[in-house]
Amino acid sequence: MLSKAQWEICLSEMERMFPEAHCELVHSNPFELLVATLLSAQCTDVLVNKVTPGLFAKYKSPEDYLAVSVEELQNDIRSIGLFRNKAKNIQALSRLLIDNFDGQVPADRELLTTFPGVGRKTANVVLSVAFDVPALAVDTHVERVSKRLGLCRWKDSVLQVEETIMKKTPIDKWSKTHHQLIFFGRYHCKAQNPQCPTCPLLALCREGKKRMGREVSAK
Repeated sequence: MLSKAQWEICLSEMERMFPEAHCELVHSNPFELLVATLLSAQCTDVLVNKVTPGLFAKYKSPEDYLAVSVEELQNDIRSIGLFRNKAKNIQALSRLLIDNFDGQVPADRELLTTFPGVGRKTANVVLSVAFDVPALAVDTHVERVSKRLGLCRWKDSVLQVEETIMKKTPIDKWSKTHHQLIFFGRYHCKAQNPQCPTCPLLALCREGKKRMGREVSAK
C-alpha cells in the first residue's frame, strides 16, 4: 500500500500533468450542476454536455421541469442512458426543492442524498464544485486509479476509497485531488489502455509494475 509520503508524490505529479483539472459538466448554477451530475450516472460527461445546452435553455428552474409531462422530459433526454428513471427523478427532486427548500439547492450532503437519484457521489460533486465545500467524490476513474496505484485495496468499497483518500490528502486539496484523479484516469490511466510505459508514476504503481512485468515476460 502507498504511504502518505508516496501518495503526496503522486498528487504532485498529477498536479504537474493536469494543473487545470476541473469539472467538465457544463453548468451555470448549482441546480444545473445537480441535474447534469444526475444525468451523468452511467453516462459520459461528453454525452451529457451534448444534451444539457438545449435542456437548460428550455428548463430554467425546478418549476419548469414540473410544467411538462414526464414523457416530454424523457424525450428531451432520450439519448442519455436510463433516461426514463432520470426524468422521473429530476421531476421528483424538483418538487422537493420547491416544497422544502424554496427552490434552492441545499449545501448539505445529508439533505442532498435524500433527493431521488442523488447518491453520495453526486452530493459530493455538488458540494465541491457549486459550493466550494471540501468533499471528494469517488467515481469510476477515482476508484480505478486509487486501487491501481495501491493507495486502496482492491476489495475496498467506494466509501472506504473515499475515506482513505481523504485521510491521506490535506483537506484543502480534496476538491482538486478529485478532479486530478478523474483527469488522470480519463486521459492517462484509462480503463482499457493505461499508458503504463510512459507513466511518471510507474515506479510507485502496484498495477503498473505488474502489467509491465507481464509485458516483459511475454517478450
